Amino acid sequence: MGRRSRRRSREQGAGPAMPEPPGVQYRSDDGGVLELRCVLSPKTRAQYAETFQGNILSQEDAWHRALEFLFERLALSWTINEVETSGQSDLLARLRAASREERDFVRVSIREHCAEWFPDVKAP
Repeated sequence: MGRRSRRRSREQGAGPAMPEPPGVQYRSDDGGVLELRCVLSPKTRAQYAETFQGNILSQEDAWHRALEFLFERLALSWTINEVETSGQSDLLARLRAASREERDFVRVSIREHCAEWFPDVKAP
């Protein structure tokens, strides 16, 4: 079965539907809402560990890449000023355009989320 056939099968509803992973919402002081998923596969955890270790010459760069990596894998939606952003590429673009306060909120939320749901994952 080729890629098109598998895609067509999924689009037509063949096979068991994958359950949507649960999400947890974090609220900022200014009313923003960040929803993060509560599932992180072992393979993703291994990739994150490599990203977090990063380049010895640029630990700050590795730290920023690690934050983006976790955000990309965990974020389900982000609402700022009553405008909801969802979808992996849109969320990542929004993070890259975020103000310092918004990035701080994301960092704190991801740290809190990892401490509760993934204690083995050291958040940046």
